[in-house]
Amino acid sequence: MNDYITALTDGFEGAARWTWNSILFDVPWYTNYFWGLIVISILVWILEMTFPWRKEQSIFRKDFWLDAFYMFFNFFIFAIFISGFYNLLEVAFTNLGVTSKSLAIVNPISWPQWLQLLVFFILLDFVQWFTHVCLHKFPVLWQFHKIHHSVKEMGFAAHLRYHWMENILYKPLKTLGVMFLGGFEPEQAYIVHFAAIAIGHLNHANIKLTWGPLKYILNNPVMHLYHHSYTLPEGRYGVNFGISLSLWDYLFKTNYIPEQSGTIPLGFPGDEKIPKSFWKQLVYGFKSKQKKI
Repeated sequence: MNDYITALTDGFEGAARWTWNSILFDVPWYTNYFWGLIVISILVWILEMTFPWRKEQSIFRKDFWLDAFYMFFNFFIFAIFISGFYNLLEVAFTNLGVTSKSLAIVNPISWPQWLQLLVFFILLDFVQWFTHVCLHKFPVLWQFHKIHHSVKEMGFAAHLRYHWMENILYKPLKTLGVMFLGGFEPEQAYIVHFAAIAIGHLNHANIKLTWGPLKYILNNPVMHLYHHSYTLPEGRYGVNFGISLSLWDYLFKTNYIPEQSGTIPLGFPGDEKIPKSFWKQLVYGFKSKQKKI
């Protein structure tokens, strides 16, 4: 029992200490995800202001500050709270004999660094793509994912507006993906982290960007806008599920880009029932009396 209590407290304290040290610049710059998030956000926001796709959209678009708060809540505040529980689960699985080595299907340690990073990036992105499909396909998960899709005007900060329950689902599945690599994370994993934030911010930004021929590999704002479309093709529960890569959507035939005006209505039928305040959105999806939208 003491092992579990220690794992819980160490997780809380470690995450809180790391976040505080990041704010004070007391960690290496390449692992300072706090200020890294701020720098990337400012750079993408400048691009939005300089090259706006929807020119009539305000710089401080609808729900701008709500989405900005979500960025720090999901990446740091909630991360501190949940880190202890992830530590506890890790100890529990280890005690049951379930370890990274027991699930490993490859051993990337001897690979070149560029290949380590590439495989790590592709594997994690596929896990996220699959999880994203599940968030749309299964009603019990869609109830929480509605918070992200209640965005009515797209901008970079909308990237990280999502219900905290999505963290509960994404993190274990991403960890499982890493376990297939024997628990291996490349020494330069921070490159994957910052690349994912930058691509995610761009995908939600008010910028018209397709990447040209690379659009079949990389997700982009034009493609992702249709993921947030109010009206979906008949019989589809979602389209364009890609996170960083569009590759999976083209492979599994979930891609859909009928035009590129950027003026389509966003949201979903019944989104007016989503509460407007952050605190009410925190508990949204749990009430049994909620009707399916």
